[in-house]
Amino acid sequence: MAVLDQLQPGKVFHYFEEISGIPRVSLFTKAIGDYLVSFAQERGLDCRRDEAGNVIIRKDASAGYETAEPVILQGHMDMVAAKDEGVEKDMVKEGLDLEVNGDSISAKGTSLGGDDGIALACALAILDDDSIPHPPLEVVFTTDEEVGMVGATMLDTSDLKGRMLLNMDSEEEGVLTVSCAGGATAVCYLPYEREELESAALQIRISGLSGGHSGTAIHRRSANANILLSYLLSGLSETMKFRLISVNGGEADNAIAVSAEMQIALEEKDLAAAESCLRDIFAGRQEKYKATDPDMRLAIRTGETRKRSVLTRDSTRQAILMLRFAPNGISRMDPEIPDLVQTSSNFGLLRTKENEVEFLISVRSSVEQAKKDLCRGIGVAMESVGARMEISGDYPGWTYRPESKLRDVMCGVYRDLFGEEMRVEGVHAGLECGLFTSKMPGLDAVSFGPQINNIHSTKEELSISSVQRFWELLLGTLRELR
Repeated sequence: MAVLDQLQPGKVFHYFEEISGIPRVSLFTKAIGDYLVSFAQERGLDCRRDEAGNVIIRKDASAGYETAEPVILQGHMDMVAAKDEGVEKDMVKEGLDLEVNGDSISAKGTSLGGDDGIALACALAILDDDSIPHPPLEVVFTTDEEVGMVGATMLDTSDLKGRMLLNMDSEEEGVLTVSCAGGATAVCYLPYEREELESAALQIRISGLSGGHSGTAIHRRSANANILLSYLLSGLSETMKFRLISVNGGEADNAIAVSAEMQIALEEKDLAAAESCLRDIFAGRQEKYKATDPDMRLAIRTGETRKRSVLTRDSTRQAILMLRFAPNGISRMDPEIPDLVQTSSNFGLLRTKENEVEFLISVRSSVEQAKKDLCRGIGVAMESVGARMEISGDYPGWTYRPESKLRDVMCGVYRDLFGEEMRVEGVHAGLECGLFTSKMPGLDAVSFGPQINNIHSTKEELSISSVQRFWELLLGTLRELR
């Protein structure tokens, strides 16, 4: 017996359960793509599938909407795989085990894939129901959004006639997203030289920071462990001589670093003074970040005098300068959308490798030129200390559109349905809308969705009542676009 068969809207939850039985982890979306193609063929709908696995299904306008402008509905096929410890399910090969708890749908022991399974389910429900009034539809299902928006990047949009895009990949009910940041990763490399040196050592570790996503949490202006490390190094270098052995910190370029550590070599007679200096510098940072990072802490361990492999004096100096020149935090707020970050950088990952120090900076901006300028500035700074920079994972942003028919229609429908105003916001993170608008000049786009909590985790929950309201809003918007 189906788990969701008693829920309304019936077709939406029918298709959500059906696709939940199909494995669709990122990079393994062939099965769900096959299903979508078969769905279209069985109903005589025009369909194409490209080399990236993207599927586009077209449906003619319903009666009375023949002269309306085509509308693009869009969501992504893939989901993030997460499972509890001890769960043996192979998510590449097996579907999900759904369960209902009150107003929530979840999956037993795994992530749910509501991001973005609910978009697929709603689109399929519309395509399968000839009683729903709508303009001509172009439904675009993209692949591998969760691992770099690969499908949207490779998608050929030249045959898409619609110039209004309803992206259904947001997770907060009542919010209409109208801009997003583009991004790129600045990968910096500093070659170094080592030598043997008889010395004592200090191992310094910073931990306990609050962290967060480098896009959606950067506005908190919290501490970054890699930046704190750079302050300790540069501050100490002003008072005494030492050599760098290693520096490491962070977990990913798009996460604010919550911990970092370094090892330095110095004379035994300077150990106590160095530790005192480091603790004084750190105490000042604790005061600065006491509201955002109350649990940040510093641990220092002493190593005995012995022969060690250390960076040369010149390499140590270059590494300290490189770290201090690394930008981090908000560069500019958006002048049109209150409280939205426009441009930022995050010094997310730092590693000492065999022959070079490597670090990654995530650069974001909703203005393409601002993103390019920030990347160029990082490159110049790195070059000045003998490092080099490469850019990877570059994707475009989505700039706020002052005039938007789609936004106005949807806000009006929401007001009529629910008696309150929809929140119109931008997000300082990447959405596929950025790729669509960059490829299709003049495209009027919005992103919205039902309430989904704890996405990408085993605690993910999709609100049933929110899906019902989301469905009403979607159908009401299509009805008005004539």
